[in-house]
Amino acid sequence: MSTASTEVLVFALIPALLWGLAPIFDKRGMAAGGDAVQASLVVVVVELGCYLLAIALLYGFGGFAGLTLEVVAIFVFAGAIGTALGRIAIFVGVDRVGASINSAILSSRPLFATLIAIPWLGEGVDAVTATGIVVIVFGLTLLATARGGDLEGWTMRDLVWPIAAALTFAVANVARRYGLLEGSITALEAVTINELAGFVVLVGYAVARGQVSTFRRLPRESYGYFAVSGLLTTVAMLSLMIALGLEAGRIAIVDPLVATAPLVTLVFAAVFLRDLERVTRGVLVGATLVVIGAVLITV
Repeated sequence: MSTASTEVLVFALIPALLWGLAPIFDKRGMAAGGDAVQASLVVVVVELGCYLLAIALLYGFGGFAGLTLEVVAIFVFAGAIGTALGRIAIFVGVDRVGASINSAILSSRPLFATLIAIPWLGEGVDAVTATGIVVIVFGLTLLATARGGDLEGWTMRDLVWPIAAALTFAVANVARRYGLLEGSITALEAVTINELAGFVVLVGYAVARGQVSTFRRLPRESYGYFAVSGLLTTVAMLSLMIALGLEAGRIAIVDPLVATAPLVTLVFAAVFLRDLERVTRGVLVGATLVVIGAVLITV
């Protein structure tokens, strides 16, 4: 494996690990009385604060210099679609079907991302990569039908939320990859614009629905869980941007590796969410198929 391939592997697996852990805190926050829009805003505020501080320390007033309007527009679009709409769908999904099932269905996005990347980015998909993606999707389908997840139960209609999140994140990831390849922008600048756009859209959505005043009445405990999730997502998002910005960071490689996050979620859910979720044998078999698919794609 070349050095470039190793870097892509490392930077793609970091968000897989962290985004596998974050749903555990998301579920606890929602169970504590949190709200999907509140959760999305807390996570984005934590991320944005960290990124702006990093840019101030590293670049000073030189940050974002020389960026074209086209490049900025690409990451604004990605932030509005992935960070705002996608994240709301994630939190609703976690609340409805549980962290383990939501994370599993969310990781079906490699299929969407690859199909989008082929005509848009001109990326090719070889037989091994295609087989790996199919195996991952099959494993995730098994996870969704294994009667696991939220102990209170859920319906097939509830799967609309994680599927919608998967689609929005797939579109956003392809846009990010395009922007990083076509424009002269650093991963830190890209992720900051991305999160700023998401923040603006989320605030606008909360104001339009008259939810801002209700945030004060939500349990403080929920804010703590969502803040931890935000810190995990901060590192994960920056790592994802770095992976997509590498020359070897093709969508068909990066996104399926990031999609192995359900494995981490399943392990932690089985240990820390026993009072809220169940991990069945079918869930474990589905997770094994995800691992096999990831190995095929990595090879």
